[in-house]
Amino acid sequence: MGTISVFVNVGLDGVMQGPGRADEDTRGGFRHGGWGVGYADQVIGTYVAERSGAAAMLFGRRTYDDVLGYWTSVGEPNPFTETLVNTPKYVASRRAGAGLAHPNSTLLAGEAAETVARLKERVDGVITVLGSGELVRSLHAAGLVEEYVLLIHPIVLGSGTRLFGEGERTDLTLEETITATTGVVIARYRTK
Repeated sequence: MGTISVFVNVGLDGVMQGPGRADEDTRGGFRHGGWGVGYADQVIGTYVAERSGAAAMLFGRRTYDDVLGYWTSVGEPNPFTETLVNTPKYVASRRAGAGLAHPNSTLLAGEAAETVARLKERVDGVITVLGSGELVRSLHAAGLVEEYVLLIHPIVLGSGTRLFGEGERTDLTLEETITATTGVVIARYRTK
């Protein structure tokens, strides 16, 4: 049986929207895109590399298009493209006819809580969710997430989409913390 591990960059105020590029996600008039640039270091790079052996990746549709579209078009060699292309990818979407542009991709059409619960029964190992805020909130509310890996950046953005919205209390157990040289705290939590 698979386990869901959410891997996401957040500011101190929980904002997860648009960390990579200025134009990454401007929904709702968000104007702080690219806020995560400049915080990467060797500590984060090593941690990400060590965790790149997931059995599968799970994305919301918008994040799938954005992440794979970006990393598969970057001209210079990078550490992410090979993993993103070769790892089995599952894309949660409410639209049954949604086409997927990248190899090793499977559409999970329907309500995410139902389709992902079935996916967990079929996949052995870790299923990593990258970003995908709406999907994460849906899986969280359904109790389907076993682990959160948060890269907590020393920044308060003041606006933007937050990782968690309104909902029920969830107790977590801190399993690991690592501090990067840039002040980013990598915190890995397990759900109880």
